[in-house]
Amino acid sequence: MSNPSGDTPVIAKSDIAVAIGMVAIVAMMIIPLPMILLDILLTFNIAAAVVIVLVAIFTAQPLQFSGLPPLLLISTLFRISLNVSTARSLLLTGEAGEVIKQFGQFVVQGNTVVGLIIFLILIIVNFVVITKGSERVSEVAARFTLDAMPGKQMAIDADLNAGLISEGDARARRRAIEREADFYGAMDGASKFVKGDAIAGLIIVAVNLIGGLIVGMLQQNMGFAQAWGHFSLRTVGDGLVTQIPSLLISTATGLVVTRAAGEAGLGTELSAQLMGNPLLLMMAGGVMAAMAFTGLPTLPFLLVGALLLVVGYMGMQAAKAKQAAPPAEPEALPVTNEQPETTVQVGPVDPLEIELGYALVALAEPGKGGDLLDRVVAVRKHVANNLGLVVPYIRVRDNLALSPYQYVVKLRGIEVSAYELQPDRVLAMNPGGLEETMSGTPTVEPAFGLPGVWISPAERQRAELMGYTVVDPVSVVIAHVTEVIKEHAHELLGRQEVRSMVDGVKESHPALIDELTPRLLTLGEIQKVLANLLRENVPIRDLVLIFEALADWAPVTKDTDQLTERVRTSLGRAIIHHLGLGPVIAALTVAPDLEQQLLAAAERRGGGPALDPNLAQGAIDSMIREAQAMAERGQTPVLVCNPALRPVLRRIAQHAVPRLVVLSWSELDPKLEIESAGVIRV
Repeated sequence: MSNPSGDTPVIAKSDIAVAIGMVAIVAMMIIPLPMILLDILLTFNIAAAVVIVLVAIFTAQPLQFSGLPPLLLISTLFRISLNVSTARSLLLTGEAGEVIKQFGQFVVQGNTVVGLIIFLILIIVNFVVITKGSERVSEVAARFTLDAMPGKQMAIDADLNAGLISEGDARARRRAIEREADFYGAMDGASKFVKGDAIAGLIIVAVNLIGGLIVGMLQQNMGFAQAWGHFSLRTVGDGLVTQIPSLLISTATGLVVTRAAGEAGLGTELSAQLMGNPLLLMMAGGVMAAMAFTGLPTLPFLLVGALLLVVGYMGMQAAKAKQAAPPAEPEALPVTNEQPETTVQVGPVDPLEIELGYALVALAEPGKGGDLLDRVVAVRKHVANNLGLVVPYIRVRDNLALSPYQYVVKLRGIEVSAYELQPDRVLAMNPGGLEETMSGTPTVEPAFGLPGVWISPAERQRAELMGYTVVDPVSVVIAHVTEVIKEHAHELLGRQEVRSMVDGVKESHPALIDELTPRLLTLGEIQKVLANLLRENVPIRDLVLIFEALADWAPVTKDTDQLTERVRTSLGRAIIHHLGLGPVIAALTVAPDLEQQLLAAAERRGGGPALDPNLAQGAIDSMIREAQAMAERGQTPVLVCNPALRPVLRRIAQHAVPRLVVLSWSELDPKLEIESAGVIRV
């Protein structure tokens, strides 16, 4: 476990114990051990195997026993070191401890041939049946888990985007998926340890038998029969003592990797599933009882049949009692003289929602090929990268009250835009100037108001060759939602979001934040400045530059409109780049006489224009006329004016000409070249 501060890593005591244990296991292969210590370690080996099996049985999910792969390696190495130690002791002294001796005499009653046969059976069961099956399950599970990771990640993103889970829950789920893939991959390799352990056990027994005969006959002057009887019994005992734990651990491995969809302990699941239908148990009991009268042994078949019948009957009685039991009555509330109070839980209002008519639901279902949810996530990332605003979760839901092909975009529960799609067609938009027209259902594209026509997918290639811009229905929704977000971005920025921004900047620029807030500006005042920028589609990604400008000018004025203009001056280069303007900018200017009247009005009202209605309407008409002329020439409508006049003109134009970009001379780089595209005059 590493220290995040970069200091010396902190090592847990359990890690130290594991390291010491691993060194001790390796040392056991080299250093001779006393008989009593060897007996204790052999006993501990059996106990550890029993513990591992019990943990595997009571593990509901495989990841709850994620330490099994390295544990298999450690236990395998431990058993091999015990085999080396017992083999050394047996060949040097003729004895390998009381555990091995008594185990051989107790299990096989001193019969070496029987012991060898039992040992071989255990090897075959362990190697061919359990280990081979566990290895295959681990391999297939690892492959399927890796193949399913993209789908699971998409499902998590969909739940996150729909607001069903939080960001922390999404991170936890993604981490669980990664751990699951790592676990099954590790188990695929760790199964080879158990497989190799079974082969090693067989070889070690053969080596001990041959070595024991050689040592007994050549070094201890025993006859063949005496040497065989002495060493073979202890060799078989040694093999059984180590092979039985190996079999138990192999079984534990198989139990863990086959727990694919468990939600409770193994015993709970088996009892619920095998005994969930008592009638089947009674039928099986009847079959077993009938077989007792076919010439087969009567007592065992009758006994097992009766047991199944009794268990099935008891299960049926329990099920009937459960169905007949009356529902539990709620506890009586204490009687008081006060009037009862009704508590209603009101859920929070979603910042953004997309409601779909029932015919459009398939667009949001990945199982039916719909990718709307994934592309909504991409919209949030796009807005964050371009505007610097982290958009809240966008909830996508169906609404049967809508017409089948209609969708609605809501902001804080209020509808702000709507449109009707034709999901089985594509939208061909005329970028302007195309004489040849397409046949289909005419419409107006919702994001930019372009004329379009719904055509069949078979005509898509022809429309593109004619110069039309062709998009699928989901792209129409995504473009529409993106423009709605940009238009209402200032309404999505709250104090909590600003607090997160301030805290993020404070990590890298603590001195700047300490100077700015709360001493110079409150959180609400900073929010108003940022909202003013977003209202005019100015990106707020460079928060350091914005906060530097606020810290410079906040001691001079607390007026958020004036602070916004100062910040815009600092962001001039970013604004021009975001708008895609330069190095030559075609722009509208204001006639000198109109400029003087507007400045005088602004000074009289402290920033709020007090114009004659006829003069104001004339200025608006001129803006509309000149901006439309620029748009028809394929130019971005831009108006450049005096810095003191920019807020006034923006307020005048924001409703009449919302796409008109109003810049001040102070926001422009001196290297930019300005070409006059028209003059605003009355």
